[in-house]
Amino acid sequence: MKYHETAIRVRYAETDQMGVVYHGNFAQYFEVARVAWLRELGVSYKLMEQDGVMLPVVNLNINFKKPAHYDELLKIRTKLKSKPTAKIIFEYEILNEKDELISTAETTLVFVNIETKKPMLCPEDLLNKLGF
Repeated sequence: MKYHETAIRVRYAETDQMGVVYHGNFAQYFEVARVAWLRELGVSYKLMEQDGVMLPVVNLNINFKKPAHYDELLKIRTKLKSKPTAKIIFEYEILNEKDELISTAETTLVFVNIETKKPMLCPEDLLNKLGF
């Protein structure tokens, strides 16, 4: 499947005393990359919520290969694992400036109806924008 690439420069506040990115910050990197990719497709979380759809994260798995350091420009590759149903699964790769793989991850989000708070199928217009 096609992937989207997002660049993020590591900020000082995201690192520990050794200048290494604190592991909890990776979840934010994945969110930035996921939202940027959806926005490029013409999909907005804000508009989805206005249309009555929420997308909470229900699972996050991260594999750390190498550390990320202060002031590095990271490349985050985001792609779909499969066709969305009631859930949508994103896969990620983070590469450093030397194009070394430093992390892989996967997030699972569930489509939830804002009013009923119950899972729902992926909206048809989103499936179309994703190419399904």
